[in-house]
Amino acid sequence: MSESSAMPRQQGVVGVRTEDGAEPSRMIPKLGYKPLIGVVHLPPIGRGYRFGASVEDLVDYAVAEAGKLESAGFDAVIVENYGDAPFEVAWDDDSLTVAVMAVVAREVSRAVSLRVGVNILRNDYRSLVSAYAASADFVRVNSVCEHRYAPEGLLRPAAPAIASLQRLPRRLLVLADIGVKHSWEASAASLDDVAVECGERGGVDAVIVTGGRTGMPPSPGMVAAVRSSTRLPVLVGSGLTAENLAAYYGVADGFIVGSYLKMSGTASPINPEKAMRLASKLREMRSRDSGV
Repeated sequence: MSESSAMPRQQGVVGVRTEDGAEPSRMIPKLGYKPLIGVVHLPPIGRGYRFGASVEDLVDYAVAEAGKLESAGFDAVIVENYGDAPFEVAWDDDSLTVAVMAVVAREVSRAVSLRVGVNILRNDYRSLVSAYAASADFVRVNSVCEHRYAPEGLLRPAAPAIASLQRLPRRLLVLADIGVKHSWEASAASLDDVAVECGERGGVDAVIVTGGRTGMPPSPGMVAAVRSSTRLPVLVGSGLTAENLAAYYGVADGFIVGSYLKMSGTASPINPEKAMRLASKLREMRSRDSGV
């Protein structure tokens, strides 16, 4: 689902106050009030060291998975090249992934009414290129405002490269991980400091807080602390389940979920029943908030 008009920065500070009188949720441009974003983990795209699926098979898989999220009542979907591990961090060496992700995301955008995002692992700012070509709405980028040590190498701040691509005719929403999972600090900056810098100088629209690994949640206190340090919307980006949603509902402005939805492991297909259970629980919570 595409949107051609540019969105002003810091629009997320306007929100809806919950019935318990808590601080208003910060609306996320294009994604709305406490959006639920599902992740489609693609099979291997294919590089020099491994065989990948055909583009047609990747499209069919992604469209089918996104359709499950749409039927369950999700608000958006991120298409991610999860199957390509170990991931590249040398951005200039891999045009194939950028091109294939554009094709896959484009077909997903055409097939479902959800907002569509792109995440190219690991920390590839060219996800904006794929998303722009696909008429998608947003990107997730793992390290926009900080250096991080990761198993694949050093993740460098992507903010300057992202800023140069935002000169395209249609601006894309940027969701930025801070302290991203499967990585370690490369500086003395605290998570709160990184959130502040991302908001003031990173050119991002929201920040994402994760646990240490895929499927591991951050503590609700960590999410709340980050949110208190920035005016940007804050999303929970890992470890969310139907069982722990209530613990994060009051401290987060949105939710990204992937591995919980799967049948048997992150690389497996989405279980429609799990997706519906989570989406139904979130709808119930949102319906209790005044004005929603």
